Amino acid sequence: MNNIDLMNYWIKSSDADYGVMLDLKEKRRNTYCLFFGQLLIEKLLKAYYAKLNKSAPYAPRTHQLVYLAKKMNMKLTQRQEDLLETISDFNMEARYGDYKYTFELKCTDEYTNIWIKNIKELRKWLKELLTKK
Repeated sequence: MNNIDLMNYWIKSSDADYGVMLDLKEKRRNTYCLFFGQLLIEKLLKAYYAKLNKSAPYAPRTHQLVYLAKKMNMKLTQRQEDLLETISDFNMEARYGDYKYTFELKCTDEYTNIWIKNIKELRKWLKELLTKK
């Protein structure tokens, strides 16, 4: 798969996860909603990695969003870095039992709505980067 095909694969997969995130929010499955929010941002970062790396488009296998961004020398604002750091945690917290219970308590509707807004903001920014020539 060339870098553009891989980029498009990640974008399409991220768009599907965006729909799942919204569906889960509607059903008030907040922990899984934020888990899918993390996945969609991770996939957009991997799409951007593929776009930038024609000869080696496969991004590192990690769920750490700041790490991925830094592998591409992305210039992040402190706010973006903080958001990515927190969103990275949604992957672990929604999946593993010892983290999951505390995460479920944290994921009130208010908390989830705030983070969906942040995820949408990052998604928009990454989509813009992906469409720039």
